[in-house]
Amino acid sequence: MTLTETRDLPPEDFETLRAVILERKGELAKRLTQVAAYALDHPDEIAFGTAASIAAAAHVQPSTLVRFAQHFGFDGFSGLQLLFRARLRERTSSYEERLKTLEHNGAALAESTTIFNGFVDAGHRSLDALAAAVDPEALERAVTLLAKADTIYLIAKRRSYPITSYMAYAFGKLRVKCQLVGTSAGIDDDILAMASPRDAAFAISFAPYASESTTQARTLAARDIPVVSLTDSAFSPLAECSREWFEVVEADHAGFRSLSASMAFAMALTVSIAEKRRRG
Repeated sequence: MTLTETRDLPPEDFETLRAVILERKGELAKRLTQVAAYALDHPDEIAFGTAASIAAAAHVQPSTLVRFAQHFGFDGFSGLQLLFRARLRERTSSYEERLKTLEHNGAALAESTTIFNGFVDAGHRSLDALAAAVDPEALERAVTLLAKADTIYLIAKRRSYPITSYMAYAFGKLRVKCQLVGTSAGIDDDILAMASPRDAAFAISFAPYASESTTQARTLAARDIPVVSLTDSAFSPLAECSREWFEVVEADHAGFRSLSASMAFAMALTVSIAEKRRRG
């Protein structure tokens, strides 16, 4: 009997499929892992694309898509794809309708106004997705873990750095001891060497993941220093070494992504930590 034959019936909706993929990701072969990561990170492309285009984007053969679908109980890739299409039908159309209105009126607007409207709409979509993605229980566990730390180490590079920089500013105003990792003197490793299991870290990295941030988070986790992370995929290297991790995918406009949802999450986490410490 094959592995597929021992599985339960295929998931009935996208969220169930996502949970099953995360539960079984450790047992997936390399190519199936590539498909899984692409499917969770680009669900709209799975819904709309052809087997050939999806396989090319995921850097696998079309036959791998079939094997992936069968691994999770589907007869073939088309059955899996129907699940992703159902996800789209269930989503609210308010933002899509707004975007169509903006595009329809775009010709009558100045170019700068059209760009502005595009980024505002992308921010709305990002925040809407974030509200649906964050598990309240996981958020409470993360707040509790970070609130009891002597020092919170903030790890981020490149696009993620402004988030931790503002968190450090807010923590200072809230009288929460933290250490921003990312010094111009290049002594990050020396700073992290002072961390102990009484401390904790909050790490942020989005694809393409900053190797330095990943290495620093893994190093702390190996020393039994708890890490909470914010990233954009269940297959992010940060997810593997974090006690709690949260997924945020920023919608883009013209290929550019803002930090609307990421900053909102970071500030909610910062203030929640300060409030929990205040309440003891």
